[in-house]
Amino acid sequence: MATLSLPLRSQIALRRPARQRRRRHDEFCERISCQFTKHDADAGGSWRLQASYKGLETLHDDGYQAVRDLDYYYQSLGELVEHDTGPPRMFCPVDAALPIENAPLMLYLPGVDGMGMGLFMHHKALGRIFELRCMHIPFHDRTPFEELVAMVEDAVRVEHATSPNKPIYLLGTSFGGCMALAVAARNPHIDLILVLVNPATSFEKSDIKQLLLASSPLSDRARIAIASLLNYSIDNEVDMALSIVTSGKHPLEAFNRLTNNISAFFRHSNILDKIPEDTLGWKLKLIEQAASYANCRLQSVTAEVLLLISCADRLLPSKSEADRLQKTLPKCKVFFFENHGHSLLLEYGVHVSSIIKCADLYRHSRRYHRVFDYIPPSATELKEVDKASSDLRFRTCPTMFSTMEDGTVVRGLAGVPEEGPVLLVGNHMLLGIELISLAAEFLRRKRIVVRGIAHPLLFPDKKRTSSEGHDFFDFLNLWGGVPMTYKYIYQLLAAGEFVLLYPGGHREALHCKGEEHRLFWPEQTEFVRMAAQFNATIVPFGVVGEDDLMELLCTFDDIRNAPFGKEMMQAYSNHLKLREDVDHEVFFPGVYLKMPGRFYYRFGKPIPTRGRQDVMTDRQAAGDLYMQVKSEVQRMITYLLEKREEDKFRSILPRILYQLSRGLGSEIPSFDP
Repeated sequence: MATLSLPLRSQIALRRPARQRRRRHDEFCERISCQFTKHDADAGGSWRLQASYKGLETLHDDGYQAVRDLDYYYQSLGELVEHDTGPPRMFCPVDAALPIENAPLMLYLPGVDGMGMGLFMHHKALGRIFELRCMHIPFHDRTPFEELVAMVEDAVRVEHATSPNKPIYLLGTSFGGCMALAVAARNPHIDLILVLVNPATSFEKSDIKQLLLASSPLSDRARIAIASLLNYSIDNEVDMALSIVTSGKHPLEAFNRLTNNISAFFRHSNILDKIPEDTLGWKLKLIEQAASYANCRLQSVTAEVLLLISCADRLLPSKSEADRLQKTLPKCKVFFFENHGHSLLLEYGVHVSSIIKCADLYRHSRRYHRVFDYIPPSATELKEVDKASSDLRFRTCPTMFSTMEDGTVVRGLAGVPEEGPVLLVGNHMLLGIELISLAAEFLRRKRIVVRGIAHPLLFPDKKRTSSEGHDFFDFLNLWGGVPMTYKYIYQLLAAGEFVLLYPGGHREALHCKGEEHRLFWPEQTEFVRMAAQFNATIVPFGVVGEDDLMELLCTFDDIRNAPFGKEMMQAYSNHLKLREDVDHEVFFPGVYLKMPGRFYYRFGKPIPTRGRQDVMTDRQAAGDLYMQVKSEVQRMITYLLEKREEDKFRSILPRILYQLSRGLGSEIPSFDP
């Protein structure tokens, strides 16, 4: 870790030339988050978009896979306390990764300890997508709260003056959350996004205040030790140890890590000897001022706010405080963590960068744009998807086939092009359940993000999330899904992406009894015209297997024809119609699970559109290409329905026996293509 010993104003002056050199990139943010550049002549002179995440590879290392224990944290604090002099200042963590081009600024505002190392588990992940700066307040410093706010405010205003079209992120934990709210209240004209971790606005209602008052006969160091021990959740430490065991590592390694983390504070208790005796009294006074100052100005906060709340917080009543803040702050979302303590950012399993992306709060300009503000998934996010979908993968054991240029069918995705733009066009199974396996396999095997076009209902504006892990809607955001509009398809193809399109839409995903494997495509041919405009390659594909996994109980038609069915449908608040040519509402059917079979995918021979200018101008040519794609999809479905009869491992029981004999990680055979 490296710190800067200059005052904050001096540091801002030192950074200003580098920021001015990037001023030309700010025009990127003023438009729709991207610039158009002329593609070279061999691409037909098309226009191509420059994606904002250029330079950040798919499945990049976000640092969460090698989680450091608390020994590193306390060792860093010891080094700071040992050599710490000077006023409050910002430092750049040396273990933070190099940020992507045009990354917005994030200022980390620490808790009442002021050390600024509370983000150490997230330095690499956040450092890839933000220009990360951490605030440091030395133990001996006695700067009043309003002056600390003014220092952060200076940094915010200089950044805003340099890049007025970019948002500025303030990540504040506990006491730092009060600072962030104060800065936002004083600067409503600046585009701020606040990420508040267990903010200390509830300090007056907290038990810790009474506990510290009751322990006043003890020394300051003893009282600080008591507060520090209450910071963490022992349940989270146990969860982390169990996760290490389930990942295949030796149980002794998990036990060693568990005991190390629990005893880390005691091993580094000599830090307390470096703290001035009057520190605790000053800190209590400071946090009381901060809570009072922030609470009096909550009505002035217009910034977007994301609350990260620990339900097992033993220092502050954070859960009830989240309810109060959400009612007061107009643009507020809450993520609850059931088994975590007050020091949420120091605990296992909290991925702040993923949460910001899932909440649609990561952006480069004044407005969030699903295409150009997208950040590809990291290795940890793929691991999270695998963990959440492990049961589905176990039940369905998806197997994929693709078609080479010469027509040869091979197992795997070798026949799918390596570079975009590519338009994957296929059929939905019931509930669109094939999406998860398809997207995960493309990531795992080809490191390609497939940007899905989905129904608008799959992009809810969630204000509160209570689950420990990500749900399907979060994964859709992490995978880069966008609502169904031709504007998004146009922008994705222009950016050279892999685009996943289901022309049958919700009508196929919510089909009726007896309609398995049928296509419900509209008559419009727009998608082939757009593919030709950007010289995209169309890859038709088919997928089967839903009939081996679940059976329909009741559908839209059953409910509509039942007594009072029409009235029930009218009262259903979320039903929408996406296409005017389909008399079928969005209504989720009832299903029951069967003895699991297997999912089969086949990707057809790629259809290039380079040189097909006639498709854009000739209605007949567009219609012919459209029908070619549709017939290929139907042919893929027919092929799979026939060939799966040859698969000895179609049922789950033979697959279990095969893996028991060959190893759980072994790839299960399928039919010969």
